[in-house]
Amino acid sequence: MIFTSLKPMTEIVQFPPTFFPKAIHWENYLMAINSFPFWSYTKNTLIIAGSVVIGNVLANSFIAYGFAKLNFPGKRILFALVLSTMMIPGFVTMIPQYVIFSKIGWVGTYLPLIVPSFFGNAFNIFLMRQFYLSISNELIEAAQLDGANHLYIWSHLMIPLTKPALITIAINSFNGAWNDFLGPLLYIKDQRQYTLQIGLQVFKNQSTTQWHYLMAGAVLVLLPTILLFFFAQRYFIEGMNLTAGTKG
Repeated sequence: MIFTSLKPMTEIVQFPPTFFPKAIHWENYLMAINSFPFWSYTKNTLIIAGSVVIGNVLANSFIAYGFAKLNFPGKRILFALVLSTMMIPGFVTMIPQYVIFSKIGWVGTYLPLIVPSFFGNAFNIFLMRQFYLSISNELIEAAQLDGANHLYIWSHLMIPLTKPALITIAINSFNGAWNDFLGPLLYIKDQRQYTLQIGLQVFKNQSTTQWHYLMAGAVLVLLPTILLFFFAQRYFIEGMNLTAGTKG
């Protein structure tokens, strides 16, 4: 992808093909940025991805705390139902969701892309629940003796202890929202609200594809997720360790 982004179109389509560019064409990146409202679409994508991250971190940690540390009738059955939703392909619920969002007037806005993240995700709930189970109940009992309620315990005690898992959820949520193409394509109608993934389609048409500009744009779009994984990899590895919560 990187080498293709540095080639001219004539070199990309030549036969036999070459792996390394004969000459580096950095201007492909400038042309890719200027071919569509790159910075405006970047802002739109950041708004969606940032909101999804906030929703997933808050909702999944809150829901998982209830499944891990609270006792209520039907908890096991309800948790099994939550996990069973992981077996339902997203394409099965796509049309019913679109119909619902259309009837309540959300099509054409960012709400269908953001609001579902505030209602939990089965895998993230499972991950956070396992983390919470590794934390001793004695900490909660001690906090309750001091007069703390569950909301205070969750926000001031559990969240700091489960920071690696929360960062893992944040990374996965950002990556999914940042790279989402189908969701914005379905729900966003105004070109001023487009995301980067839709913007990259400007380089493709029925007759040909401007591969050098498309690859340059793809490198630029991929760069934030690479940097995110690079700087947060330590927390990501800890977040997948279900015993890390006991370190607190």
